[in-house]
Amino acid sequence: MNSIKVMIAGFAMSVLLACNLSGQQKGTKEVEVKSDKAKSIAAFAEGCFWCSEHIFEELAGVDSAVSGYAGGHTKNPTYEEVCRETTGHAETVLVYYNPKVISYEQLLEAFFTSHDPTTLNRQGPDEGPSYRSAIFYVDEEQERLATEAIKKWTPKFEMPIVTEVAPLKAFYRAEEYHQNYTTENPYDSYVRAVSLPRFDKFQRACKLKMKN
Repeated sequence: MNSIKVMIAGFAMSVLLACNLSGQQKGTKEVEVKSDKAKSIAAFAEGCFWCSEHIFEELAGVDSAVSGYAGGHTKNPTYEEVCRETTGHAETVLVYYNPKVISYEQLLEAFFTSHDPTTLNRQGPDEGPSYRSAIFYVDEEQERLATEAIKKWTPKFEMPIVTEVAPLKAFYRAEEYHQNYTTENPYDSYVRAVSLPRFDKFQRACKLKMKN
């Protein structure tokens, strides 16, 4: 677990006076994971959600990306609980997108371009199962496309892809101070050292249309 992020999280939590008495008071909230014809959803875990949220939100066709937790067994987990690696959850982004503008296959392209899917339970300076690479699918079509994408991208990496493919059984929106963290905290030490360089690297490699 990255000590800088833990320190920042602890400070933010103390400032916000977050209460730890119930799921709602913890600041986390279970989000309905259901797509419709106007807006589809996708969920990806690829290390720090501060980084990946910023990356996906800059893609044309993406309405928004929400930082949260998925893939575990604890209901309404707090950031501190997830960091202790006792919940089974991974830092995940729930992506709301317009399928008429950007396809799920293109989101998968962004996913494999924006992180290293060959490092087990690690991404950059962050280590632990909560930073694992994972695609959480919402239906059989997404599962099929995710599986095909892994086969497609495997030859592009020197090491085997270790990305988990699993159903999105529940998604918990993270505490509010995590939302849009990179955009709202551009001078934060972690953002400057990790998030922004990762985004710059993604921009150089990505062939997808960006908002700006």
